[in-house]
Amino acid sequence: MRLRLSPLGFGAAQGGNLYRATSDEQFAAAVDTAWAGGIRYFDTAPHYGLGLSERRLGAALRSRPRGEYVVSTKVGRLLVPSPTTAHRRDPEGFDVPADHRRVWDFSRDGVRRSLEASLRRTGLDRIDVVYLHDPDEHWEQAAREAVPALVELRDQGVIGAVGAGMNQSAMLARFVAETDVDVVMCAGRYTLLEQGALTDLLPVAQARHVGVVVAGVYNSGLLARDMPPTDAVYDYQQAPAEVIDHARRVARVCQTYGVTLPQAALAFVRRHPAVVSTVVGMRDEAQVTETLRRSDVDVPDQLWVALYDEGLLDVQP
Repeated sequence: MRLRLSPLGFGAAQGGNLYRATSDEQFAAAVDTAWAGGIRYFDTAPHYGLGLSERRLGAALRSRPRGEYVVSTKVGRLLVPSPTTAHRRDPEGFDVPADHRRVWDFSRDGVRRSLEASLRRTGLDRIDVVYLHDPDEHWEQAAREAVPALVELRDQGVIGAVGAGMNQSAMLARFVAETDVDVVMCAGRYTLLEQGALTDLLPVAQARHVGVVVAGVYNSGLLARDMPPTDAVYDYQQAPAEVIDHARRVARVCQTYGVTLPQAALAFVRRHPAVVSTVVGMRDEAQVTETLRRSDVDVPDQLWVALYDEGLLDVQP
């Protein structure tokens, strides 16, 4: 891994009005609070609000010393103007006008065009980390065209690092094993609730010295409260009853050690030596403050032993 990321990263999807609107002022205050709390890694993507997240993040960071922070964005979805749908709302979960449409493109030309557009939207002089965004159905083009295109830009000093970001670990492990990536972002597959990445991604990443950024640490919100409610969301859907029950059992064990479920969720993923940062989506000053508080908790090692002994954790402490 060629770049140093802060242990806690700022996920800027909410800055793209994920699920509901966020004001420019709210988002700017969130970035200010994150900066004051020591966060120096900020992640965005064209997908987030059809470019809104990138524009807002660039504006919020523009006055900061450029050498003091790391920004990542993503390629693979080109934003194409769509005036005929501009009167509608974006159908992919962001509260913005559908004035653009997303077009999958992991070609060499598509990657370069996407990066150029991200630079324009952010107004930054460079992007530090560029991830392939959700290339699940595009392995051949992503591995054979997109990665080499990004490696070329990295070797020219245009970008700092090459990566891939996905909601699965198996293909990320393949990117690590078969391509020249520096870092991968794994969302939801290495958490306090499930540790599937232990069997594929994390061993090969550690062996090849590729950094792993963990996102989705709360599994879409299931682990975000001290005790998961009956309407908790898991992987962007209503959580099955058995999954909620499992999370509640974990929460009760955490309580016996004076730790909340979200505090344990953040602390757990950082224990693995391949993990270089944890990105948490944050919408406003209050969410940033709460995330920083949760992150600054010493969790006793005995908790992991207890969870393992109860059959609630796959990894032996």
